[in-house]
Amino acid sequence: METLTPLDAQASSPNLEPMTGSPLHYVLRPNVSLTRRGFFVLMGCFAAISFLAGGFFWAQGAWPVFGFFGLDVILLYGFFRLNYRNLRRHEKIELQDGALVFTKFSPAGAARSWRFDPYWVRLKLERSGAEPEDIGALILSSHGKYVSVGEFLSPLERQALAERLQAALSAIRNGANPSSSAL
Repeated sequence: METLTPLDAQASSPNLEPMTGSPLHYVLRPNVSLTRRGFFVLMGCFAAISFLAGGFFWAQGAWPVFGFFGLDVILLYGFFRLNYRNLRRHEKIELQDGALVFTKFSPAGAARSWRFDPYWVRLKLERSGAEPEDIGALILSSHGKYVSVGEFLSPLERQALAERLQAALSAIRNGANPSSSAL
């Protein structure tokens, strides 16, 4: 995974996708550690090893062990499916009709949105120390409303997102048209 460092705010990350067609539009996604092809290769290898080991025990007369190896394959498959279902969760940050709109999508597809005036919204990156690992939540707030952004992002990705959003909000406040390609 390519991470964004504070010094390299122009770098791209699979978790921070700037979208074109809008002056400010980001889609934030959780990290995917295994591709679809990798998942099938892993499951195939795991199933083959389990079948061979289970066959050995079956040949030795311990046939119930074969069923437990099959159960391991089914459980591993089920847990990966749950993990992939959870990866449907994502967040959008975009400028719509002069408002900064933040939308969270649940794994089931339900969406919840917050609208902020870009002139009044405040961006806060919580820190508990000076180290990059000490970066906490990224919070958008205005007029008593607040929401945490990118909870599933790494600390450095949250910092890079905060820098990009701050630059875009500054450009909006100064009357410029922020381009997501320039962020």
